[in-house]
Amino acid sequence: MSSRRGLVAFVAVGLAAAAIGILAWTTDALEELELETVDTRFELRGEQNPSPDVTVVAVDDETFNQLDLQWPFPRSLHGRLINRLRTDGVSTIVYDVQFTEPTSLQQDNALIEAVARATRAGIGVVLATEEVEGQGHTRIFGGDAVLREVGARAGNSTVFPDSDGTLRHFPYETQGLKGLAVAGAEQFLGRPVGRDGFAFERGGWNDYAGPPGTIPTYSFSKVLRGEVDPRQLAGKIVVIGTSSPSLHDVWHTSAAHGSDKLMPGAEVQANAISTVFETLPLRSAPGWLDVLTILLLAAIAMLAGILLQPLIAFGVAILAGALYLVIAQFAFNADLILTVIYPLVALVAAAIGTLALQYLQEAFERQRVRFTFSRFVPEEVVDEVLAHGEDELQLGGVRRECTVLFSDIRGFTSYSESRPPSEVVEVLNHYLSEMTDAIMDHGGTLVAYMGDGIMAVFGAPIEQADHADRAIAAAREMLEVRLPAFCDWMRANGRGDGFAIGIGLNSGEVMSGQVGSARRMEYTTIGDTTNTASRLEGMTKGSGHRVFIADSTRAARLESEPELVPVGEFEVRGREQPLQVWSLPEPTAEQVGSR
Repeated sequence: MSSRRGLVAFVAVGLAAAAIGILAWTTDALEELELETVDTRFELRGEQNPSPDVTVVAVDDETFNQLDLQWPFPRSLHGRLINRLRTDGVSTIVYDVQFTEPTSLQQDNALIEAVARATRAGIGVVLATEEVEGQGHTRIFGGDAVLREVGARAGNSTVFPDSDGTLRHFPYETQGLKGLAVAGAEQFLGRPVGRDGFAFERGGWNDYAGPPGTIPTYSFSKVLRGEVDPRQLAGKIVVIGTSSPSLHDVWHTSAAHGSDKLMPGAEVQANAISTVFETLPLRSAPGWLDVLTILLLAAIAMLAGILLQPLIAFGVAILAGALYLVIAQFAFNADLILTVIYPLVALVAAAIGTLALQYLQEAFERQRVRFTFSRFVPEEVVDEVLAHGEDELQLGGVRRECTVLFSDIRGFTSYSESRPPSEVVEVLNHYLSEMTDAIMDHGGTLVAYMGDGIMAVFGAPIEQADHADRAIAAAREMLEVRLPAFCDWMRANGRGDGFAIGIGLNSGEVMSGQVGSARRMEYTTIGDTTNTASRLEGMTKGSGHRVFIADSTRAARLESEPELVPVGEFEVRGREQPLQVWSLPEPTAEQVGSR
């Protein structure tokens, strides 16, 4: 796979991962999971100081024990509580109990008169209802006319839990009637509250101060009996409602994530009122920022895949995800709710995609290495190299201590001119097969065929401490085993009497690697060591020796066998100093006959 194609593939993976994240975000595919992260952020933020202007009076289990009454309570009892709160000097009363259905005239009037006395005393009274007719009209106390007459107002107490049953938002208005929390806040503040911060469908985020009980709460019966210090209630907005689980007005909220603690509806409304006082500080990030974070995290995983090794890149992606979670928490603490799940989905998709792509590219590369080097070295050597990894085999340019071998057939050009092409190719292929087997059997790397010439290297691309011994052994096998067998084959098949060959060996540092163009690459070795080996092979012509071995090769041997024969010092083109040259001893007649 070319680098350009590889880059395009990584970019495609990154874009696909971002598209997955954005699609999931636009369709709210993981809404519940995303909302749970908001709950976790509430938990990590911890308790906040609740508004000092808001308190709760709860019809709790203690109230039932002390009053020894069944629910619903007589309305005159609610009237008595309102009278007590008026006496205690509260500012606003938000009654989160339904008074839409008439009871007895006496009981209803007792409550209505208590409300009227409170409003005449300058206390705001907001009464809850979930039964709203067109244009926001209600049937509290029989209808809006009575409410207006007593100076009270209605608020819609309908709540809208999320799909997992948790209350996280509160509405600005429902069915033309403002929500109970909004109406209560307006009554306390003495001015209208705008829609800013309220989403069209869900409403505003309820910025819970903490788990149930965080907002000061007093028992209905204790307040009724005057057992609560009036200073705890004076000047405040008091939300009255039920808290006993048996009355079914308790809720799962973000502030009690992962626990069985349920928050009474009155405290939910009290938190919402406090949130309105703070001008709905908790806001969702704008859509463009959510999309940007999705793109950014997908891009981080993609770039890591391009620039780093697979496991390191995956680790960077994990680190980026962890860092983003920390950023999201800090943003939440600063009242900004960043989307978390969808950017992480894009990050994970990009990380997994790039990891898979990297391993796929590695598999292609290993296959390419196998294909490339199986032409030069034995199959088992390729397997060994691939098993040891990239450190053993580098296709890029590296410097290595090696022994270079050149060989050439004497008189092959004139032979080929007198023979049919098919016969020439047949003879050449048989010769090259024999010599290649000798080279590879000793762990050599076949670099190139040059007509009837062969170039090979020992010690590259795999390092071999005994490269000189291997090269000498290969040369000896070529001359004493393979060449006689080849000449016998030629005579047996009527292809001639055979040939003589010349071999040159030289050891030293070479630079090896793949060279060529994008369309054709070949492995080779270059440098003075290679040039000298080629020239030594050429110098064997007319010398009476079939192989010239440089003194550097003799010095690099690890074994003393076979014993080398000194030939003398020779001037070699391209070298300033004469070169001491050695050769293999010629086999005796008995040795030749034994083969």
